[in-house]
Amino acid sequence: MGNIDFAGTNKKAKNTWLAGKIKCGNCGAALMYQGTTVNLSYFRCRKRADSKTCEGCGTLHVCDVERYVYDEMCRQMAAFKSLTGGNFAKANPKLTKLNVELAQVESEIEKLLDTLTGANKTLLNYANGKIEELDAKRQSLSKAIAGMTAEAVSPDHIKHISGQLSNWNNIDFEDRRLVVDGLISSIQATSDNYQIKWKFC
Repeated sequence: MGNIDFAGTNKKAKNTWLAGKIKCGNCGAALMYQGTTVNLSYFRCRKRADSKTCEGCGTLHVCDVERYVYDEMCRQMAAFKSLTGGNFAKANPKLTKLNVELAQVESEIEKLLDTLTGANKTLLNYANGKIEELDAKRQSLSKAIAGMTAEAVSPDHIKHISGQLSNWNNIDFEDRRLVVDGLISSIQATSDNYQIKWKFC
């Protein structure tokens, strides 16, 4: 059957630097490496292999997926560099947007609270309802910001990753895994579609 390496397990990956990140685009289960040589290696859905309860991910050549992901990492880093003008110390654009939205919501809440002094019953009812709505949005934004901050990539690390991508053919297997881990949360893949969830962009 050839060598099989399950992605997402505690076993140290040795066959693909995408191990632990790549999942079946149909069921979300880990994709496993199967093959004997670089040119004869594939990703297979673990759930499909174990119980046949998933239709599988189709034919995914490991080398093709790795090439695609590498190209996308380069593209994302180039776009991020362009967006920040080459200054990697600038904030995560998504995080900045969320913080701006949060500030706007908090400002609206404050304005509504100011109108409550001496307000009649009708205005009070309206303001209270609006404040509850805005507070729910504030909590949602705060949660999103906290989650994104927890996964934030430092400017120095981004600069290091950019250098590693430029020197990709010369860096070792573990360094490639570290680059992927620094940029990508997960990859959902089928033979027809790839969806990459990025950490910073």
